[in-house]
Amino acid sequence: MTTADSNGAGPLDVEIGALQGGSADLSQYAGRAVLIVNVASKCGLTPQYAGLERLQERFADQGFTVLGVPCNQFLGQEPGSAGEIAEFCSATYGVTFPMTEKIEVNGDGRHPLYDRLVSFSDAEGHDGDIRWNFEKFLIGRDGKVVARFSPRTEPEAAEVVTAIESALA
Repeated sequence: MTTADSNGAGPLDVEIGALQGGSADLSQYAGRAVLIVNVASKCGLTPQYAGLERLQERFADQGFTVLGVPCNQFLGQEPGSAGEIAEFCSATYGVTFPMTEKIEVNGDGRHPLYDRLVSFSDAEGHDGDIRWNFEKFLIGRDGKVVARFSPRTEPEAAEVVTAIESALA
């Protein structure tokens, strides 16, 4: 399944702000594999930040980037300001990967980035709305979605690592 729209544009062809202001400039990731994850600081799955950072450290030199996308749509579990989110991620989990502005991933206010992601199915056949914080989408070097993973799938699970290695091959 492709996630390019009728103009051939993929997920990395949208405009989105960076967490600390300015543009996140997703075009800079062209030719890289990117794991896009909607994140939250006050969720039972928040410890996944540690695994995401380890993936960043392990694969960055091979052309890989984790991209965190804060979202407050799931029980208000990302209530902080941009500064509070950045401080929490850095101080608590040593996060070095880039983060976008806080956005909506579902509903009428869904950001165009997620419009281009949600039609892709995961291994269980789920597509459509994001189920919870820490749902993951792997974008291949060609800018197309190659895998989707459940929020409960740990970042360093074998299926995620295998998909990243395949995308980098």
